[in-house]
Amino acid sequence: MESGTELFGGIEAGGTKFVCGVADADGTMLQQVRIPTTSPEETLQAAADFFTDATRDRPLAALSIGSFGPLSLKREASDFGHITNTPKPGWSDVDLVGYFRRFGVPIAIDTDVNAAAVGERLFGNGRGLDTFCYVTIGTGVGVGMIVGGSPHGGANHPEAGHILVPGAPGDDDFRGICPFHGNCLEGVASGPAIRARWGVDGAELPDAHQAWTVEADYIASLCVNLTYIMRPDRIILGGGVMQRPHLYDLVREALAQKLAGYDASVQRLDFETYIAPPGAGPSAGLWGATATSYRLITGEWPSGWSANDTDAGNPRRTAL
Repeated sequence: MESGTELFGGIEAGGTKFVCGVADADGTMLQQVRIPTTSPEETLQAAADFFTDATRDRPLAALSIGSFGPLSLKREASDFGHITNTPKPGWSDVDLVGYFRRFGVPIAIDTDVNAAAVGERLFGNGRGLDTFCYVTIGTGVGVGMIVGGSPHGGANHPEAGHILVPGAPGDDDFRGICPFHGNCLEGVASGPAIRARWGVDGAELPDAHQAWTVEADYIASLCVNLTYIMRPDRIILGGGVMQRPHLYDLVREALAQKLAGYDASVQRLDFETYIAPPGAGPSAGLWGATATSYRLITGEWPSGWSANDTDAGNPRRTAL
């Protein structure tokens, strides 16, 4: 392989779509595609076809997958690289890593939220930060964690979306919709939970509706736990539910109340910057996965890469 000719592949594997792309060593995204998430057979074959076509003239050096889960990420496990007992119909026990071994290149796998967190660290509101959390609140609730500049996993990946939280004021009787835990965070604060609790999608509720103070209380409970357990430099809140800009201020207010004056160092936080929106654009997960592919080969995160979401008209963001 001639140095500099190789390509780096990334997959953002979501419950509604797979976004696949290949970038060169300079960080130019040469090709990408969006594939609807249907059956595993149809979706994975379409992804494999994309990489086959995209690398006909230049070899693929590595591939990284950021996927919905739960995932088995412990390399010693017999099911390493599999989606495990997901509520996504037909996708339990699917071997993602095994499927793409056909390309004969190193493969990395992590959660979709950790991939997005990498994208935020390189191109968004996590730039320059050593430790932060990226939270997505949408169809589900996921938390990606960057610790010491790299994604955190431990024995397996965090599932902070399924922590138990106290009932929000005025919402004590809602039992939640999580099929595993009922009223865990995802069960009471996800987009489908808002619909189940109030009878309509969140997009149809006015800003002044009680639903948003309830939602902010649940999200603030998560942020309290992340604050005291991780001591992050920032908590970035993204996902479809966070498309209401006023929700950020509601979360900040609820978080300040829940911290209750404990720990002077926490009270000195600037909540305007501590609770922040994403800054890397809608392709943060794809860029994070592709950058991880680059790191597999070089041993370091890319510097000087520019992420440019041309479809969304977003400005170019350059990795530090």
